[in-house]
Amino acid sequence: MSRKYNNITETIGRTPVVKLSRLAPAGVEIFAKIEAFNPMGSVKDRFALAAIEDAEQKGLLKPGQTVIEATSGNTGISLAMVCAQRGYPFVAVMAENFSIERRKLMRFLGAKVVLTPAAERGSGMLAKAVELAATHGWFLARQFDNEANAEMHSRTTAPEILADFEAERLDFWVTGYGTGGTLKGVARTLRKNRPDTRIVVAEPDNSPLLGSGIRSKRNSDGSEAGAHPAFRPHLMQGWTPDFISKLLEDAVDLNLIDEVVPVAGNDALAAARDLAAREGILVGITAGATLAAALTVARTAPKGSRILCMLPDTGERYLSTPLFADVPVEMTEEELAISRSTSGGRFDSAAPAPKAPVIQPEQAPVLPEAAAFVADAIRDPANPVVMFALEWCEFCWSVRKMLSHYKIPFRSVDLDSVQYQKDDWGGKIRAALNAATGQRTIPQIFIAGQHIGGCTDLFEAWRAGTTQRQLEDAGMAYNRDASADPYSFLPGWLHARG
Repeated sequence: MSRKYNNITETIGRTPVVKLSRLAPAGVEIFAKIEAFNPMGSVKDRFALAAIEDAEQKGLLKPGQTVIEATSGNTGISLAMVCAQRGYPFVAVMAENFSIERRKLMRFLGAKVVLTPAAERGSGMLAKAVELAATHGWFLARQFDNEANAEMHSRTTAPEILADFEAERLDFWVTGYGTGGTLKGVARTLRKNRPDTRIVVAEPDNSPLLGSGIRSKRNSDGSEAGAHPAFRPHLMQGWTPDFISKLLEDAVDLNLIDEVVPVAGNDALAAARDLAAREGILVGITAGATLAAALTVARTAPKGSRILCMLPDTGERYLSTPLFADVPVEMTEEELAISRSTSGGRFDSAAPAPKAPVIQPEQAPVLPEAAAFVADAIRDPANPVVMFALEWCEFCWSVRKMLSHYKIPFRSVDLDSVQYQKDDWGGKIRAALNAATGQRTIPQIFIAGQHIGGCTDLFEAWRAGTTQRQLEDAGMAYNRDASADPYSFLPGWLHARG
């Protein structure tokens, strides 16, 4: 049933539980709670909202104050969303080895992202966040020890589970851990209301913090004092930082864990891929790891058992990770065979001839007013660099990216934009441009009235150093310290085809 919401944060929670009809072994039912249905695609939306609302209610967060948090990405994305909606600046501190998609998503949501060296691990990014918060007077969200984290799951996630399994058996609840908020918050509510449900916690088999039985060392203020001796780098981004969080430690001390299941990285990848290919559920590596643990439980569970596992996030923020490493970009042999089964739209044969002649822009008559427009744009002293372009041309975007990279001011005359659509004014300008340059391609770039040419002409001129001299002769400032191969700004599909 549809609803109207006052803002995006009201859509957090109430995520669905879905039965896995093709992956569960015979005689056992496996269900998944899909937290990717939260607006930012992960379970961390719950904590982000809880942290901000709790801080507002307690007077710990003032209007306009900056929020900061150490994050592997999901919490940062969620906090960026909540802070954007509430009007707080947000700074994420993240180790450099987490996926690039997460950085971009946070920045797209208006956040700043401060990276820390991968060698300093989770404790390093946390220490940096604490340092920045203390130095600048920012509010630190403290996902690893903030009781609002666990409380939110006791208040929302757990009741949702209880409602979905009302009057039904729930024999096992399986989850991973990172902050320990989901584990502590849900497990304590299940203990009270469904004491027969066994609580199973999964962790990387090569980084068994819980399995080691060794507690994290803590400073006098309760904060983590360095890396846990059992920690090793692993594939599950968001699982097990290099310390046992206070919330996780609470869950251990409250005896909320019945079983710990180690999960191999390759098993996590395989389970995530199976979820996508066989159940149509797109999730990340940690969700795959949780399902792998649930399948381990299912192998020895009594017949008729019901297992619920948490799937914490979506798979789209893992595109640059090993999860997608074997997914090809170009067509496979099988796909090529499908393509070749018909004559159209193929790379290995010429396209069919058009049924009717197509009038090219240079064939259109050149109007004096269009020619004057081109001449005025080229000679405009306020815009020495001008590009005649199309809004959706990838070569035009490549030039824009290069010019922006070197901080070169420019004017882009986008001939297909609304501004030039009336009476086909853009087409008339293009006909005049073609007549003036003798070239039909787009874009066409000029510097101080001198025609440079198209995209690759500019790139070659930059490589030769002639563009830089033209900019200097025109008295234009640009970032001389920036460095990049101009061809790196071309779209990936052009690189792939050479």
